[in-house]
Amino acid sequence: MTKQALRALYRDKRNALAHDKLKLDDLLLIQFQQLSFENVDVLLTYWPMANQAEPNTHLFSGYLRHMIPNLQMAYPVSDFSAFSMHATLITPDTVYHTNRYGITEPKEGEPIANEQIDLVFVPMLICDEQGFRVGYGKGFYDRFLAGCREDVLKIGFSYFEPVKNIDDTQAFDVPLDYCITPYEIYEF
Repeated sequence: MTKQALRALYRDKRNALAHDKLKLDDLLLIQFQQLSFENVDVLLTYWPMANQAEPNTHLFSGYLRHMIPNLQMAYPVSDFSAFSMHATLITPDTVYHTNRYGITEPKEGEPIANEQIDLVFVPMLICDEQGFRVGYGKGFYDRFLAGCREDVLKIGFSYFEPVKNIDDTQAFDVPLDYCITPYEIYEF
């Protein structure tokens, strides 16, 4: 299937999970806790969009904050005029706002270079067995990840098992290293 067809299908499937979401998020966290994060000092995470029924990334970043006491966390700040984003470090005092696209971002903060990031939580609707993902269709993360170190760890969270193949992947698409589902961890 194409990205467009998969995007529509998995948006509907994810929205249909509303009453199971808390349980599925807990199962995702259990799987996530199986991985090792010994070389992670800087995490780029994102605020889950409620209107997209995204997995609760706050659970995963909270776990890492507990396991890595000096963990630095950053959130993306989007530039829709250039279809790009940059990472902004957060603190306990960070103030957030939700932009017109429903994305919650830090209002201000210290930018951090892509090369300093060790781990990125990558939003997705579904991925394939090669680690290529279907996001929301604007390419923000693929462009951002292209500027990160080669060894940056890229993790996506999905309520669904990977599909066999995405028919229209492009040369600029950046595959995940891991897709975590409620019942299995896929490594690519």
